[in-house]
Amino acid sequence: MSAPTVPSRQPATDAPAPAASQAPPAVQAPRDDVLANIQDRVLWLSTAIIDHANRVRDNAPGPKVGGHQASSASMVTIMTTLWLDQLRAGDRVSVKPHASPVLHALNYLLGGLDESYLTTLRDFGGLQSYPSRSKDPDQVDYSTGSVGIGATAPIWGALARRYVETHPSPEAESGEPIGRQYSLLGDAELDEGAVWETVLDPMVSELGEIVWIIDLNRQSLDRVVPNIGAARLQGMFAAAGWQVVPVKYGALLEELFAKPGGDALRRRIDEMPNPEYQRLLRYDAAELRARIPGDGQDAEALRTLLSSVPDDELHAAFRNLGGHDPRALGEAFAQIDDTKPTVIFAYTVKGFGLATEGHPQNHSALLTENQMTELASRLGMSLDAPWQRFAAGTPEAKRLTEAADRLQRPAVPDSQPPAVPTDLGRTPNGTANTQSALGRTLLDLNRAAPEAGARVVTVSPDVSSSTNLGGWVNKVGVWSAAERTDWFADDPETILHWRERPSGQHIELGIAETNLVGAIGELGATWSRWGQPLLPIGVLYDPFVERALEPWSFGIYAGGQSILIGTPSGVSLAAEGGAHQSIKTPSIGLEQPGCITYEPAFALDTEWALLASLGRLGRPDGSSAYLRLSTRPVDQKLAAIPEDPAARERRRKQVVAGGYLLRRAEGTPDLTIVAMGALITEALEAAERLAGQGFSADVVCVTSPDLLFRAVQARRGLDEAPDSILGSIFSPDRAAPMLTVLDGHPHTLAFLAGINRVPAVHLGVTRFGQAGDLQSVYRYHGIDTDSIVGSALDLVD
Repeated sequence: MSAPTVPSRQPATDAPAPAASQAPPAVQAPRDDVLANIQDRVLWLSTAIIDHANRVRDNAPGPKVGGHQASSASMVTIMTTLWLDQLRAGDRVSVKPHASPVLHALNYLLGGLDESYLTTLRDFGGLQSYPSRSKDPDQVDYSTGSVGIGATAPIWGALARRYVETHPSPEAESGEPIGRQYSLLGDAELDEGAVWETVLDPMVSELGEIVWIIDLNRQSLDRVVPNIGAARLQGMFAAAGWQVVPVKYGALLEELFAKPGGDALRRRIDEMPNPEYQRLLRYDAAELRARIPGDGQDAEALRTLLSSVPDDELHAAFRNLGGHDPRALGEAFAQIDDTKPTVIFAYTVKGFGLATEGHPQNHSALLTENQMTELASRLGMSLDAPWQRFAAGTPEAKRLTEAADRLQRPAVPDSQPPAVPTDLGRTPNGTANTQSALGRTLLDLNRAAPEAGARVVTVSPDVSSSTNLGGWVNKVGVWSAAERTDWFADDPETILHWRERPSGQHIELGIAETNLVGAIGELGATWSRWGQPLLPIGVLYDPFVERALEPWSFGIYAGGQSILIGTPSGVSLAAEGGAHQSIKTPSIGLEQPGCITYEPAFALDTEWALLASLGRLGRPDGSSAYLRLSTRPVDQKLAAIPEDPAARERRRKQVVAGGYLLRRAEGTPDLTIVAMGALITEALEAAERLAGQGFSADVVCVTSPDLLFRAVQARRGLDEAPDSILGSIFSPDRAAPMLTVLDGHPHTLAFLAGINRVPAVHLGVTRFGQAGDLQSVYRYHGIDTDSIVGSALDLVD
């Protein structure tokens, strides 16, 4: 019996439960009776939570609510054994998405969830479809739901925990010991490339607190997967430096294997295809005796062995896989080597203990009322009173109380991040680009506000020097759990000094953007986990933001606050060609919930936007940020920074709020040119040329289309954001035809024309790029100065 791969990620339709070909089996035998009773209650509650949401609660006229009774059932023994016997207060657990009802059932029995919530699965304001750290009412350590992301999150949680231990905040000691970081995942999640990107990162092999438990049920959404290759998967983990612990068979099967003919039975089960094993689960004992022996050389020995086993024992033993045997699981937990990450392959039956167990279409099947009644009878429960806890004073209640006491965590200290200055006082001159301003701002912040600077942690996927972090890395060093020798320290030609030590503030990962955003998401959650706020900044090439977007978005959903910086960006990467030219990222930033996006044009704009973004991190009302930076050289005199302190502060506030009027025409303008980022030079040149032809133009420099859109929505009563910035830069008495231009998709700024309902033309990038010099590439996309002037004349003449 090998083991499975992935289900399709298509949403499942709710199907009726497949008819059972026999009465459901008794839940397996030799076990701790108290734990067994608790396990039965967890199975019942998790199944009943889904049943109530679909069959009992009135959901008319909508579709079925859904839920995954079979996927939950396969995890019941694993999770009950883990919570009752293994977990400690310092441990964290990421629960596979479809097993969320099991988590809620355990939290309910442990006293961490009120009974009123058990009827609210997938109801508005109730228990979420999948575990949610920010939305569920009970304790959830990691939000899951997007396949593979929940599996890897505890790895980055372990990294973040180690980082805060080496950078302690004196006013925020959690008092909580470093614990293990568990991931409970379905075997299908191993098909996700992001999982292997994480497993293979060299840093991960040092994280001994990582424990993955794989629910190896060998089923996907629609079928039994024929060729899983469990041995191959185990070899891949071992090659990456992980300890591999298979838990294939339980005590009942092992006892049969020890009898005469037992070797033949083990061989038969090991070698049979997954679909054949799953089909046998649906037969009664007589049919098992007829079908298991087959016609091979061991057939007679198998008939002899099976004939000596009573029906009930045979039926229970055949489905007695290791993932359903607390004793086998306990032995596996005892083997965990805390010096390296561990993966436990726990063989299970999907739908174990339910009428649907082992059926290839049980993924989203729901038990019928009759099947629920039979389950209740077998487990000593009632459909009329489904939410019974164990009576006070019973051994089960006592054991649950002991577990709840053991799992009680200290309160998270209420800690505020250090104040971040809003202006570092420098006024850049000469020619510079916004990417170089990133490194300069971080160095200046360290000098001006060392407490805030000490909380900054930068992360990059092997692009530190090419994203202008070299000076910062030289200053603060590279983080490592233990100090490592810098073998090039005495090389005079070495420009980037790679000093690895526990006090370092830069984390360098391999080339995998999903790992980068996973790491900054967890680094950005330390304020709410342990009361130690960090200011994490992830830096990557902007074309690869889309590759990282889903896990970063999921990290934000889970409460992680971080800054993602995409640089260099746009077709301004002219010589790099179309493969490295980002087009959609400006609008992605605008649309991403929980995030404020900036695309500054000047170095000082970058400083102000970055400082404002840092100031929003690590707090209950905080938010993440995305900055899109460029390598385009820009004359900093064009920024026309006011010398008067009050005027400078006014400009800073406008930059942080979304934009400012950079060039003001005399009188009422004939045109408003709105530019963002690298195209500010062309916008100003176009305004000068238009003035020479008798057309006056205001030039507005947009720093955040995101904040301007929120202001527009607020003006219409659809958002609570401030909207005063609109009156400052798009005053109705200066309304004129509008031309917008940016190094990205033109629809990003198109909404601005609606503020004063003016005719408009929107220039930007809508097709894959070409390699070439900057002006040729701009001309190719119609965003060069000539194109701006021509479009402006068409608009106003």
